[in-house]
Amino acid sequence: MRIAAANWIRAVLVVAVLLGVEHSRAVASQVGEHWVSSWATAQQLTPIVNPSWAKPPPKVDPQQSPIRPIPERLQNQTVRMLIRTTIGGKRIRVQLSNAQGYEIVAIGSVHVALHGHDSGIVDGSDRTATFGGQARVKLQPGAVIVSDPIDLSVAPLSTLAVSLYVPEEVAQLTVHPLGLHTTYLAPGDLTAARSLPGARECNSYFWLTGVEVSAPKGTQAIAALGDSITDGYATTPDADHAWPTLLFERGMAGRLGDSRAVVNLGISGNRVLHDGSGTSALARFDRDILSRPGVHWIIFLEGINDISFPAIPGAPAEDHISADDLIAGYRKLIEKAHLHGLEVMGATILPWEGVWTYTPQGEAIRQKVNQWIRSGRAFDRTVDFDAATRDPAHPTRLKPEFDSGDHVHPNDAGNTAMAEAIDLSFFGKQE
Repeated sequence: MRIAAANWIRAVLVVAVLLGVEHSRAVASQVGEHWVSSWATAQQLTPIVNPSWAKPPPKVDPQQSPIRPIPERLQNQTVRMLIRTTIGGKRIRVQLSNAQGYEIVAIGSVHVALHGHDSGIVDGSDRTATFGGQARVKLQPGAVIVSDPIDLSVAPLSTLAVSLYVPEEVAQLTVHPLGLHTTYLAPGDLTAARSLPGARECNSYFWLTGVEVSAPKGTQAIAALGDSITDGYATTPDADHAWPTLLFERGMAGRLGDSRAVVNLGISGNRVLHDGSGTSALARFDRDILSRPGVHWIIFLEGINDISFPAIPGAPAEDHISADDLIAGYRKLIEKAHLHGLEVMGATILPWEGVWTYTPQGEAIRQKVNQWIRSGRAFDRTVDFDAATRDPAHPTRLKPEFDSGDHVHPNDAGNTAMAEAIDLSFFGKQE
């Protein structure tokens, strides 16, 4: 009995050692890598799209708006969204958010694949995403969840198709309205389908808020935090011409290589101090910045909506701000970033004369705030987007060749000028 027991113990120890060796090998294979956000978007944390106090509310011609109609509810639908990564890796994770929901959202299946053409995917690239080992997941109200690692080799600047199946009726959709990539909606569970012929199209992201890659140590991310100008409002759809994407392309072609991801966390209509289209920048900072793995730098461009919204008829008294109010908001954001070891590049506010809410009082605020930004009193580094985009002959206006036509949102050429104005040395050398 003693011999048998000894042999059993010896066998158990051998198995334990072998398992330990295998575990060590598995761990060793991952040494030197960590998760870094390669693509992200900022979901709206409030359903307000236009100020509810505006009398009459602003009217946007659907033919002029880059935001295509969004369905009011979904049921028994596959949503296939296209996203373009920045840095690449051999494993990815998908992040979903029910930030705007007040009810549980059942997601029947999630698939990720390399994008082919139109709604199609590349053969052999389809992968099922699981969450805690389960293919079906329930998104609790306000929750953010991350998938298990997915073995899918993704090159820098790859376009992925992320497909979600929503089996049950959902009337409260957590979305990023301006996706600038085509999204396809089709009936039934077609998450693994090669293509979705006849699918309805829009350009918003539903519940999808991030894609992370396993990248070498030393790889870090730059987060662009801003409003519609950062969001890419007036850039060409499906062309990836928003300045954060152009910044990554510039960095990848130059001194940074592919060691610096860039994620776009702009929300059209966003403000620093007050809610509106999305919760204020100060209120959404934790969710949109601190929750992104690998982020070390922030480029912050916001303030024009704080300045211009009070000129809308019906604006409440508390929405009227001074330059000192806006500067105090900047200081709060910088302090929070520094508390978490992040560095912030502050961007001057672009010209806006020609917009119907333009006022001399608002312009005086912009000039004072820009002068404070340029002074270098608080930001770790600055970028002068105002100087890069203004008309030398009329400095309160955008250059005609950069003006998309609405006098506040730069076009593709204007976004290129913004990306080129950023000092890449702020983000360190390639490691």
